[in-house]
Amino acid sequence: MLTLIARWILNAAALMLVAYLYPGVTVASLFAALIAALVLGLVNAVVRPVLVLLTLPVTLLTLGLFLFVINALLFWFVGEVVQGFHVAGFVAGLIGSVLYSLITLVTSWLLFPRKK
Repeated sequence: MLTLIARWILNAAALMLVAYLYPGVTVASLFAALIAALVLGLVNAVVRPVLVLLTLPVTLLTLGLFLFVINALLFWFVGEVVQGFHVAGFVAGLIGSVLYSLITLVTSWLLFPRKK
């Protein structure tokens, strides 16, 4: 449970870092970042697998590159739904989602190493 809360806070911090690095993504406060990280996690856990399954032919045809489009659309969608978290458009969603993924990947790898 403690690890889950730590990851949630880490993801909120990653969203704030994305907003700092890229002007197309804005976060109004830490509370907005926490809510956006929670909603983004829920959307990625529930909606993303359904979209990946429905768009499997396109994803295979583009050799997996269509997954970037799905990620960008979901990131943009969360920016539209959560107050205090704004994504300027599709391109901002694409760049923001890639930055967010890279930051969370590196920080999770450093702070939560896999046990063998």
